[in-house]
Amino acid sequence: MNEEPLDRGKRNFLKAMIVVSAGAAAAGALKGVVQNIISPAAGLTSFPTLTLVDDVTGLPIHTSDIVVNSSKAYIFYYPLDNDPNFLIRLGDTNDNDVRISPYNVQIPATGGVFRSPGGAGPYGSVVSFSAICQHLGCVPPIIHYYKGGIPIPGQPTLKSSTGYIHCNCHGSTYDPANGAKVVTPPTQRPLPNVILDYDPATDTYRVKSMIGPTIYGKPSDLEGGTPFPSGTTTTRVTQISTAGA
Repeated sequence: MNEEPLDRGKRNFLKAMIVVSAGAAAAGALKGVVQNIISPAAGLTSFPTLTLVDDVTGLPIHTSDIVVNSSKAYIFYYPLDNDPNFLIRLGDTNDNDVRISPYNVQIPATGGVFRSPGGAGPYGSVVSFSAICQHLGCVPPIIHYYKGGIPIPGQPTLKSSTGYIHCNCHGSTYDPANGAKVVTPPTQRPLPNVILDYDPATDTYRVKSMIGPTIYGKPSDLEGGTPFPSGTTTTRVTQISTAGA
């Protein structure tokens, strides 16, 4: 007996739904290591100015609280409450502070250029970047900082006295001493730079804006996430372990 057109249509619909369901399940499995590509359309109208404070004590972070070439990652959230960023005190292979100068960073994806702010703090060695990989959105501890002289998985030829930020998801590498510029693909965009405001009188740090390409997966740096509660003046810095660092 010939199959009725309606029956064939139902079967085709069911096949299509099975494919969609399988795709949704696969996407859900990736959430542990990849930032959501589509975020809620919430945000701010301007960058907030927030003081960096210790996650445990709630007191302002001082330079001595940031270990040079730390084997743990210092993470804080900015400009929205779900945007992780690195705080790194860069040093050489002997863990001596290295002064970081502003740098003209190229964006391979667009051909554009932006000026990185350089280092902050008494030694000009403290820098900050988005901690979301610009390739497919992987976050710490999958992406983290390797100090100079530490082998990077799959990148045996990379050598720098000030180390690299490397993503173990797909091998993207960034240079924190030069505005987190692209060192190795597949990323075609450097990490967005966080602008730090250092107060030498109190030896404290504030974050006040960002520069560079848009944070991965967002329509703009100020949209696509959860704003801090009204009246918030601080953002907490947390240390997390990074295997292989």
